Amino acid sequence: MTEEIIIAGFGGQGVLSMGQILCYGGVMQEKEVSWMPSYGPEMRGGTANCTAIISDEPISSPVLNRFDTAIVLNQPSMDKFEQAVKPGGLLIYEENGMTRTPTRKDIHVYAIPAYDTSVKMNNTKVFNMIVIGGFLKIKPIIELDNVIRGLKKVLPERYHNLIPLNEEAIRKGMEIIELKSKPE
Repeated sequence: MTEEIIIAGFGGQGVLSMGQILCYGGVMQEKEVSWMPSYGPEMRGGTANCTAIISDEPISSPVLNRFDTAIVLNQPSMDKFEQAVKPGGLLIYEENGMTRTPTRKDIHVYAIPAYDTSVKMNNTKVFNMIVIGGFLKIKPIIELDNVIRGLKKVLPERYHNLIPLNEEAIRKGMEIIELKSKPE
């Protein structure tokens, strides 16, 4: 098993930490991992993305041009990365703020109303964990316990009191992700 993922959105949406959490979860599950961040100088509000590779085998290069999964959280990321998903791959997008939906007919497309759900949970900071939950529902490559262990590595200790809320957000994401189209 090798899963090559791009996660992309605006700075401040938790894009980079999503990749870190998945990779730490992979380490806890004794997988080989690679995490490579990329972000503009503007930070919050600018574009940010990261690649995460989780594999049973050693990873030869962290540099990717095509992905098994793209998780896109804004329209510029959709425009940039939709075509980079391998045929038969997976594209998950956050519905809020999208001006167009994916047009590819050779990939699995799922939508997740993560932002609206985080508002209903009274904490928009769990937005990214809702998205991780949706991803793990479709591709359960890491067990939930290991994701939580990974979260403990990424989250500063002073915020460990929020881990139950984050776990709730992951479970909520697993419930609300919605299939939009399958390969024809």
